[in-house]
Amino acid sequence: MGRKKAVVAGHICIDITPVFPEQHQPDIGSILTPGKLIHMQGVNVHTGGAVANTGLAMKKLGCDVSLMGKVGRDDFGTLVLRALAQYGADQDMIVDECASTSYSVVLAIPGIDRIFLHDSGANDNFVCADLDMEKVRCADLFHFGYPPLMKQIYQNDGAELETLLRTVKKAGAAVSLDLAAVDANSEAGQANWRTILGRALPWVDFFVPSAEELCFMLDPIRYENWIRRANGRDVTEILTPEEVAPLGEQCLQLGAKVVLIKCGSLGLCYRSAAELDMMPLCEKLSLNPSDWARVCGFEKSFKPDAVRSGTGAGDTSIAAFLTAVLEGESLHSAVELAAAAGACCVSAYDALSGLEQLDVLKSRIAQGWEKNP
Repeated sequence: MGRKKAVVAGHICIDITPVFPEQHQPDIGSILTPGKLIHMQGVNVHTGGAVANTGLAMKKLGCDVSLMGKVGRDDFGTLVLRALAQYGADQDMIVDECASTSYSVVLAIPGIDRIFLHDSGANDNFVCADLDMEKVRCADLFHFGYPPLMKQIYQNDGAELETLLRTVKKAGAAVSLDLAAVDANSEAGQANWRTILGRALPWVDFFVPSAEELCFMLDPIRYENWIRRANGRDVTEILTPEEVAPLGEQCLQLGAKVVLIKCGSLGLCYRSAAELDMMPLCEKLSLNPSDWARVCGFEKSFKPDAVRSGTGAGDTSIAAFLTAVLEGESLHSAVELAAAAGACCVSAYDALSGLEQLDVLKSRIAQGWEKNP
């Protein structure tokens, strides 16, 4: 039997990250002040979004993976395709003649959570019909990322998202779904995400959102409480595992089989469904049910060698998790490798430069890689 195949589809863009001086700032107002001249230390331009971050990371980790996203026929689109071509991963991309390529300006100020200036571009036109179903039918795993940044996917209470996930699942692939941060004042922020997730999660095997995204969608009142407590800081700094765990249980009740919640520097919260619900997935991917059914826990994050930017860290950790799944690791081992990959990622300005192979990560873990308290 050859290597298992994967498809990563969804949102893709160009990330433009100005490099701020490496000195911590007390708050955003102390550096981004109207009329102020800020001396920068270069700029990092690279592909971003789930397709590039998770897809290329999986490819770098040795996966047989196809990438499916949509760009415009413009300069940014050329940059995206050129970057993917370096990994031999551009052949399944869609070029939309009538749309512009998505971009993000990422403000990664030391000591302050990232700020994104984002244009969704061609991602807003992505629909189920854009998928190459011949490739999907050959895949063991299908990962879809960032529906909140893809207008036709989330509109109409997520009808297109449900269609896409159902179509893929019925084609025979295990399904993984990741979310993205939502601007509460945007059209996506006004969507009924509890309804959307209620339609989507019955078709999802691996659900891998962040704590903030998930809480905003499932429990807005609790989310507002988190924001008040954080008082301008990164929300994950004030959370405890006990506060996150109930969100994972809600996702299982909505139909997901395995839930992995990214909690930033705090770590990863995980839980899985009962053995009867897990059996089809375990059989599909040759996983040991005793390692995957009815498992829950919290994996603390590892101390990174340096902290330069969190851009893509969540996507990279998911790439390591899904790669470990395809290699038949236990749930706990897959989560541990996800935490290790995330710690590597933040040592670089982009999602891929800091990434290490799974055997290197396993070696560092075995040698006692220190975790954050």
